[in-house]
Amino acid sequence: MDHQITLQVDGERSALTVDTRTSLLDALRERLGTTSAKKGCDHGQCGACTVLLDGRRVNSCLVLAVTAEDQEVTTSDGLAADGPHALHEAFVDHDAYQCGYCTPGQITSAAGVLAEAAQGWPSAVTEDLTAERTELTDAEIRERMSGNLCRCAAYANIVPAVADVAAAQGVRA
Repeated sequence: MDHQITLQVDGERSALTVDTRTSLLDALRERLGTTSAKKGCDHGQCGACTVLLDGRRVNSCLVLAVTAEDQEVTTSDGLAADGPHALHEAFVDHDAYQCGYCTPGQITSAAGVLAEAAQGWPSAVTEDLTAERTELTDAEIRERMSGNLCRCAAYANIVPAVADVAAAQGVRA
């Protein structure tokens, strides 16, 4: 069954008709030509397809496109709408991208991590649940980024890249 929807992707509205079973990832890549989010596992296990949906991290392969109507979808490209995002620059500075396939999902996820920490959201490793804000220690960054896999094992460089941006944004001690 087809359904007419309007998606707001990286600040641009697009009307399209999709089968109601179409994932947000497939709508982005195949219908709108937005290839920043990558298709890795198509099961929500690798994080290559991570986008922000109204500012919250989601695996776009698990979200139906019809449920994203009237919400802002932000990809790694959208984070760089006004020039490179601080995370893009930090990934380059720390050589945190290796082959680059997972990089857009890693960067988008990291943007979500920074927002979550700034809002005081705890993770499974947060020690002080009464604190008004969450400090992004290396352990916090590793835990929060654990849903994003890197087959090249650039983790040793991803954590410091996210940590530098976290420090600049005041969510790291």
